[in-house]
Amino acid sequence: MRIVVTGGAIIRDSMGRILLQKRSDYGDWGLPGGGMNPGETIEETMIREVIEETGLSVKDCEFYAVYSGPRMEYTYPDGNKVVFVMFLFNAWTDDNEHLSEDEDTIVFQDELCESLKLQFWNINHISLDQINKVQRPVFEDLLSGKTSVLRS
Repeated sequence: MRIVVTGGAIIRDSMGRILLQKRSDYGDWGLPGGGMNPGETIEETMIREVIEETGLSVKDCEFYAVYSGPRMEYTYPDGNKVVFVMFLFNAWTDDNEHLSEDEDTIVFQDELCESLKLQFWNINHISLDQINKVQRPVFEDLLSGKTSVLRS
């Protein structure tokens, strides 16, 4: 089993809704983010991933939490097993940059086609069974109001 360090973003719109990404690799919903490249800081990873996957520029950010431990183990469809160490940030963007007329979705097609859809959701309308298995602990904590920095 290998360790994968990731940086992700919790992006909220002016109504407090969270931007979710329907991912092509998993087929379910999660936060924008991805794996760290050699030589990057974790903040640089998050900013790069947000731009690549959503087209949005991060104007400001603050560290939110780090997730590690057994809840972060994942087996890819091809059988590869990994454990994620996920660093999350609250990130502020100009979400009007690619906002659709309905003000619910971000209209952007990333180069690698990782995002099938980008949509703002009210946290209370998110069903955990729609969320990627690895990111479910994040949404459980968001729903319960947990605020500790280190989470396992």
